[in-house]
Amino acid sequence: MPQTNNEARILLALQAYKNDPELSLRRAAKLYQVNFTTLLCRHNGVQSRANTIPKSRKLSNLEEEIVIKYILELNLRGFPPRLRGVEEMANRLLADRDMSPVGNRWARNFVKRHEELDMRFFRKYDYQRAKCEDPTIIYNWFMLVQNTIAKYGILLDDIYNFDETGFLMGMIASGMVVTGSEKRGKPKSVQPGSREWITVIQAINAEGWAIPPFIVVAGQYHLANWYQESNLPGDWAITTTQNGWTNNETGFEWLKHFDQHTTNRSKGVYRLLILDGHGSHHSADFEMYCEENNIITLCMPPHSSHLLQPLDVGCFGMLKKAYGREIEHLIRCSITHVSKTEFFPAFHNAFQATMTERNIKSAFRGAGLIPFNPESVVSKLDVQIRTPPPVEEIVPSTPCGSKTPTTVLEAEFQTEYLERRIRRHHSSSPEPILEALKSFAKGTKAIMHGYALVKAEVQDLRQANEILSRRRRAKRTRLQKREVMTVEKGRQAIAQLDVDAQVAVESSRSGGQGRSAQPRERHCGVCGKPGHNARTCQVVINTSGEEYSN
Repeated sequence: MPQTNNEARILLALQAYKNDPELSLRRAAKLYQVNFTTLLCRHNGVQSRANTIPKSRKLSNLEEEIVIKYILELNLRGFPPRLRGVEEMANRLLADRDMSPVGNRWARNFVKRHEELDMRFFRKYDYQRAKCEDPTIIYNWFMLVQNTIAKYGILLDDIYNFDETGFLMGMIASGMVVTGSEKRGKPKSVQPGSREWITVIQAINAEGWAIPPFIVVAGQYHLANWYQESNLPGDWAITTTQNGWTNNETGFEWLKHFDQHTTNRSKGVYRLLILDGHGSHHSADFEMYCEENNIITLCMPPHSSHLLQPLDVGCFGMLKKAYGREIEHLIRCSITHVSKTEFFPAFHNAFQATMTERNIKSAFRGAGLIPFNPESVVSKLDVQIRTPPPVEEIVPSTPCGSKTPTTVLEAEFQTEYLERRIRRHHSSSPEPILEALKSFAKGTKAIMHGYALVKAEVQDLRQANEILSRRRRAKRTRLQKREVMTVEKGRQAIAQLDVDAQVAVESSRSGGQGRSAQPRERHCGVCGKPGHNARTCQVVINTSGEEYSN
């Protein structure tokens, strides 16, 4: 604030010096309590340090604002740039001013200089999943849930969610560990490495209780030690498949398991079962059984279970972490192989630790279902793949004055404002006009800087679109079946195909046109007559006979 007041006094002193010919510059500095040297430099055209761009920065304040805005926009669309991309943005703006490009560490220093930017490790994000993170799709889902509950009169006690999750028996996720400070590189954690797959089908209730798990293991037979040496509760179910994955049959058997454990606890006529789009959840037997037993199924939108499914939101993650801790305990106990016999007790301990009433209710709350709160889910959406609709320009009721214009209408009002002020200006202070001109120039520069970045992006998109168009137009021409083909051989084969195609085109063009359309008649190489060749020519035979007779 003191710096701003000092700047204002400097401007007043300069204005007073211009209006009063008898006032000296030193006297003006004394009257307005500013430094004489500073006032003299400003009078000679030297800008203040705040308005001067350091040589190390290269970009002006306005250009940096445009770059920051563009970076945040790319981040919102799910394409955050790397440091190299930020350098390219700066170099595009500098190229318009015929300036040299930025240095190697400019982008890193640029990010450190601005609080709204930060450098983080990115995480891979599936495009199909991001595309389904559309607020319209999410709101439609919650509207469907609300309407279904109202239509069938479903109570909160009768709302369930179920899904399956997989475990590699001897593999756990990577995480943070504590090691000695002198150790270099990433530490290694010994794991049993058993890669046999086990699927657990789990269902939870909105009131905070869990249905006994339905475990699918790989194999053909049930072994006695699974049940003798484990402490599994008696209501847990185990089934076998060829690979440990679920199918239509296991999905139908689980549904019977679900109906058996929820019928007596139902408070209303209908039960609501929220599920995903897996094929085993939508077989004919599955749907028919649900219809016969008053089970209403609602399928979530595809690629949205990480947002809308309570089990994915608040249960499965903790369950797998707890299972990993159990496996780590077995590792420290020198158990080098994890079989089904070790899996069942470890999974039971993890289940008891995580499938609590608090966690289950928190999962439904995080999914926005109970209590019903769609905004809690929509607020998590940070990527907009689809292009947002254009923002309608609002006509300002009053002239914008010295405000920097950001739309076409604001620029028009800025122009009209300047015209009126210039026409009315006689002996009044020109400061409002100058401020309006500065704002107008700033808005124009901002548009040009943004245009430079958008132009570069459009050029890249056009090139990518051209490449895709060529790929779509290209024919899938077969060159050779199996065997090995070098690049040079492939190019020769393509060239030969082009030659053959050209010959075929020329032949088709000449077809049916005069003498060239008729096939060329063969003539004998000995006598020159048509109808035979040199091998069957009678002249050769007769001649050879006469030679032998002589």
